[in-house]
Amino acid sequence: MAEEKASPPVKKKAAPEEKVAEPKVTPAKEKKASDEKKAVKAKAPAAEQKAVKAEKAAKTEAKPVTKKPAKPKEAKVTELAAAAEEKKAATKKAPSAEKKPVEEKKAEPKTATPQPGESTVNPMLKPIIEKVTVNMSVGQSGKPLEQAATIIQQLTGQKPSRRQAKKTIREFGIRKGESIACLVTLRDEKAEEFLRKALQAVENKLSKYCFDRQGNFSFGIKEHIDIPGTKYMPDLGIHGMDISVSMGRAGYRVKRRHRVKSRIGKDHLLTAGEAVLFIKDEFDVEIT
Repeated sequence: MAEEKASPPVKKKAAPEEKVAEPKVTPAKEKKASDEKKAVKAKAPAAEQKAVKAEKAAKTEAKPVTKKPAKPKEAKVTELAAAAEEKKAATKKAPSAEKKPVEEKKAEPKTATPQPGESTVNPMLKPIIEKVTVNMSVGQSGKPLEQAATIIQQLTGQKPSRRQAKKTIREFGIRKGESIACLVTLRDEKAEEFLRKALQAVENKLSKYCFDRQGNFSFGIKEHIDIPGTKYMPDLGIHGMDISVSMGRAGYRVKRRHRVKSRIGKDHLLTAGEAVLFIKDEFDVEIT
């Protein structure tokens, strides 16, 4: 028999090594670990601080505590009283030192500070009454207008001029070009004399609304017999009148002349406040 061929030995495959499953690290666990590390680090300086505090406490205990001797209450009271007396003495001395220059100032002659608009500063700034206009508007021609003209002539000593209607008004019976009013313009001394009499007729009282921005003012008289020195005449009757006063200053002529006309500067223009002060001082008028 044929010898059986020896079969090679069968090698057994080694079993694969089992891998050990490593535990998975979750983000929550990582946070916990980091927090623990931080806590450990934070405890270290806290311990150091405690040690420093302990050393300081030991040093303070070693040093002897020396307290300042307390002053008695009576000494404190006396010190406060002395300080108060010193303050009073200082305050008493101060006014005496201040009074001396004041007395010296009083001894010096007083010089009035001129206000703008006064003649002491510049005579060109003194307000002037340029003209006084007296107007009687009757509203119709004929006898009433003649009566008004005679009254004005008696009061002012000047012959009045007639004024015609500018347009026709049927309701009032006025025709265009018809003479319905008479007017007189007074200047210089005549203007001042008549203005004083006219202001007496209104009891030397004017409203602040009578003045405009340029200092001009107007007022009315209901009955001409209120003017002092006038008598009632039955032939003439009783008439009212309007009085307009134009204020100005020296140099206003430059805006009215025919040749080389010029404009008045703002600083030279008269204001309502200056006109009111002038009328108060010159004519003793009460402005309400």
